[in-house]
Parts: sequence; structure tokens; C-alpha cells
Amino acid sequence: MSYQFITSAKLPTRYGEFDIHIFENEDGQEHVMLTVGLPVVDPDTATPSERPAPLIRIHSECLTGDAFSSLKCDCGPQLNSAMQAIQEAGCGAILYLRQEGRGIGLTNKIRAYALQDQGHDTLDANLMLGLPADARIYDMCGPMLAHIGVDAVRLITNNPNKIAYLTEHGINVVERVPLLVGVNDMNAEYLATKRDRMGHLLDKDFNTAIHLNK
Repeated sequence: MSYQFITSAKLPTRYGEFDIHIFENEDGQEHVMLTVGLPVVDPDTATPSERPAPLIRIHSECLTGDAFSSLKCDCGPQLNSAMQAIQEAGCGAILYLRQEGRGIGLTNKIRAYALQDQGHDTLDANLMLGLPADARIYDMCGPMLAHIGVDAVRLITNNPNKIAYLTEHGINVVERVPLLVGVNDMNAEYLATKRDRMGHLLDKDFNTAIHLNK
């Protein structure tokens, strides 16, 4: 599927000013990139950059967490922490991908929530609905990063799938920056499922955070 840049503007936020860029695929689905210190490049004249690899966060849309401050997940705190870290670094980007509920959509996500309320974990809830555990794709990341001339990143993530995808598509992940925020007793099982069943890189710091929130 192809993606094209549509428009950009300044976006002042509580964390500082970002440039906001809109991309669209051939089906009309929109994706967003927030950048700091990363000017747009002309691919026909661009030369390899000597700047350090910027901080990059690939963040999939989560209405309940990002907008409504849900305690069922850590998505809202992850987004906010990434925005703050990138502003402090002075160079970086958030690739905000419109694939709600790990790609299953908002309605199915809430259906999965209902199953979680009955005691099923997040992975089993998706499978019980006949849906994949994780339906997200990252093919829009390449065009977005190319737009700002980035081919090496310091990736803010706990998800090894994101590292693997970028690496397989020619983006050098020079460092993984862990992100452990928003842990509470409402999402502890959700995070444990990420670690134990989906391979997310949550180590002893996760156990410490759980202990501190009990």
C-alpha cells in the first residue's frame, strides 16, 4: 500500500511545539507524525545526515487511553512521556498510527474489553472474538521517516516487533529506549500478558513498578 504526505503545520502542546504532518494511504486513512528538530528533506537532493539518531516513538492510536485516560492500559502515559522526552531531547518524532485496538478497531476493542471484564486476558479476548492477537502493521513508518530524512533511530519501545520491522526495512535501530510508565493495579495483568505471552521487553523494573503500586 502506498502512502503520501498531505500537509503540515505547527502544533503547540503542553510539552512544547511540534510540527504535525499528515499522511494518507490509498484508502484515505490518515496517519500523523509529530516532529521536533527534524526538517523535511528533498529526497532528490538529500545527503546522509551527520546528526545523532533521533528519538522515535511508534504509537498506535488508543482512544480510550490517549483521550480518555483509561487505566486499563499504559498507552496514554506512554504517549505523554514520549512527547516530553522528545521535546527534552530537541530532536525526534512520534509516528501516530491510526490502528486502534492493536489494529482490530474501536468496536472490537470494546467487545474485547467486555470479555476482559469476565476474567480473560487481552490476548485470549481477541482470539475468542476470532481476531488476531495483534493486527497492527508498520508499513507506513518507512515513508514517514523518509519524509524527514531519518534512516537511524533511537526507538522508544518495549515491543520487539517494532524493532524487527524497522530493521528489516532498512532503518537502523541504534538503541532501544525502554518505556515503563502508567503502571497501576488496573493494568498489571494487561502488562504481564504483554511480557509473558507477547514477548514485550518488560523486565525486573516492571515487577518493581507493580510492587510500588500495590
